Amino acid sequence: MLETMNTSKKKSLLATERGEPERSGGEPNGVANKRRVATPSPDPEVLAQPKRRTFTAAYKARIVEEAQKCTESGQIGALLRREGLFSSTLTQWRRQYQSGALQGLKDDKRGRKRIRDARDQELESLRRENEWLSKKLSQAELIIDIQKKVSAMLDNPTETPRYREGNS
Repeated sequence: MLETMNTSKKKSLLATERGEPERSGGEPNGVANKRRVATPSPDPEVLAQPKRRTFTAAYKARIVEEAQKCTESGQIGALLRREGLFSSTLTQWRRQYQSGALQGLKDDKRGRKRIRDARDQELESLRRENEWLSKKLSQAELIIDIQKKVSAMLDNPTETPRYREGNS
């Protein structure tokens, strides 16, 4: 009896301290929510730099295999809600899984992955090399043009002078 009086006094004191009006009794959350669940409250602090979630290849493979086992409607949605994933993520993991099981699911770099084959890489490499050589050629042509102009102004000093044999 004393305990119930003490708890009701504590509730009323807390309510008045917060500036809330007195309630007519009952639980503060209402009658419908009679059972209490002891869940820890989440940390309200927000980080300055949010941390990106990372998933291991084994986890991705397990989720894809679980999704393949889902046969009834709504099971995949329940799986995604339980794991906190998006359907687009599952689609991407399925493609990676089909391209090479666990090897295809490994992510070494962040961001969207490019899908390229060996010919595309070789073609890109040759294009870069061609561009670099074109720049070098245009520089060399410019230098040769300047040398020709300087040579014309100085009346062909590029020729080596012949030394007289007697003047050694």
